[in-house]
Amino acid sequence: MKNLFLRSLNNKQIVIGIIPLTLFVSVISFVLYQDTKKTVTLETNGETIEVVTHAKTVGQLLQEQNIDVAEHDKISPSLNTKIVNRLAISWEQAKEVTILVDGNHSKVWTTETNVKNILKEANIEVSERDSLIQGLDTEIGADNIIDIQKAFQVSLVDGINERQVWSTSTTVANFLKQQGIKLNEFDRVENNLTDVITPQSKITVVRVEKVIDVVEEPLDFTIEKKQDASLQEGKQIVVSAGQKGLITKTYEIVKENGQFIAKNLQSEKVVKEPQKQVVAVGTKTVVNNVASVPSMASLPRIASASTVSRDSIEPPNGREIYVTATAYTAYCKGCSGTSATGIDLRSNPELKVIAVDPSVIKLGSKVWVEGYGIAVAEDTGGAIKGNKIDIFVPSETQAINWGVKIVRIKILN
Repeated sequence: MKNLFLRSLNNKQIVIGIIPLTLFVSVISFVLYQDTKKTVTLETNGETIEVVTHAKTVGQLLQEQNIDVAEHDKISPSLNTKIVNRLAISWEQAKEVTILVDGNHSKVWTTETNVKNILKEANIEVSERDSLIQGLDTEIGADNIIDIQKAFQVSLVDGINERQVWSTSTTVANFLKQQGIKLNEFDRVENNLTDVITPQSKITVVRVEKVIDVVEEPLDFTIEKKQDASLQEGKQIVVSAGQKGLITKTYEIVKENGQFIAKNLQSEKVVKEPQKQVVAVGTKTVVNNVASVPSMASLPRIASASTVSRDSIEPPNGREIYVTATAYTAYCKGCSGTSATGIDLRSNPELKVIAVDPSVIKLGSKVWVEGYGIAVAEDTGGAIKGNKIDIFVPSETQAINWGVKIVRIKILN
């Protein structure tokens, strides 16, 4: 029994001695294990943490941290780099960015966030004329899209000025705004403002000007004829001379690019009413005494004027117009006494001759003149222009008595 007790006691002492030893070895092993770890700094997508690790390489460390490194991710230093104490490791995860150039898609993987750097990495050049939705110095948006519209030249016609300008695929309305083109009230654009500009586009701005012009115009008078039994049939006398009135007309003048386009009547107003001309028309019938009519042989005869009739009766036919009639003599101031066609008026004072504007009445024409009779257009005068005639009379007194009249004439040939 004594031996058994001693053996049991010895076993217990052995066990008690082993436990501290095992614990000591474990503590020593743990301390040695911990002492072999390396402390490194890990930066992931802008966030920095401190990691204590037994990993041998950067790749193993990232696996420990459950970081899957994709093909386009940026690792510094490389995955095969050995871990040393206080090593700084950086991991930037790449993202897919869509680049649109004039609507054409391309995709790139990059770790860059700045637009300029992404385009540089993708070998895409952007000029100052190109349109970029994001600024070059901005960060990529949440949608990972960069939209570029390349500039091209188009023709801009502004009024009479045409030039080549740079633009992108924008609407006509936005293009005009970009170019600082201001449209006035009546200006118009030949293009549809919502159309998208292409390299073949030609933008045309028409400058429209509208001005108001007020003009005065004469208003012709009417002629009223009254029968007069006291006057010989066919004879007419102006009882009261007509007077022209005055009317103002307001026009809208339209010009496009400085060129006259239209003249539109807006309104008219009679400023002065015309006064009608009253003419007495004879109805008295006269029986001619044939015996008292002088023979043609007794009348002076010269060239074309010899055929002039002295009868004042109005012929039934002929082109009828109204003219202003004055009178002159062969001896008036500045007169030579010889007509434009060479007739010696001083030697033939009884001839019926009138001075005319040849553009209205041809020289040599027979003309019936109200209150004068049938004459021949054989003379001209510096003041005789348009619907104006000068009748030849023998004396100055007759010329004065005639005065200035508006008379009716008939051109017979």
